[in-house]
Amino acid sequence: MAGEPQSDCLFCKIVSGDIPATIVRESATTVAFRDINPQAPTHVLVIPRVHYPDAAALAAAEPQIAADVLREAGEVAADEKIVATGYRVILNTGSGAGQTVFHAHAHVLGGRGLQWPPG
Repeated sequence: MAGEPQSDCLFCKIVSGDIPATIVRESATTVAFRDINPQAPTHVLVIPRVHYPDAAALAAAEPQIAADVLREAGEVAADEKIVATGYRVILNTGSGAGQTVFHAHAHVLGGRGLQWPPG
């Protein structure tokens, strides 16, 4: 069921504490942790505690929690001291866009120049 923890989901296991992660922030609705394969000096994932397969599904079902993810992304950027130099928040949807874990999440990247378009 949407919103419920999934036994085969890596991020649900991080939320539950069954898999360790380097957590940098937590709120009632979100968890933020360092990416294990960083693409920039700062690369933090912000995930909702509830399980939805992607950001669009999360926003449609629980818009306040989607907003919480974005607010926490900004808080991560402030904590990491990358606001002044700029940062990127990325929400990949689908394997063709690079999504590898199908639990909604935002990437917060910064600490180096981030050209556009990426890739």
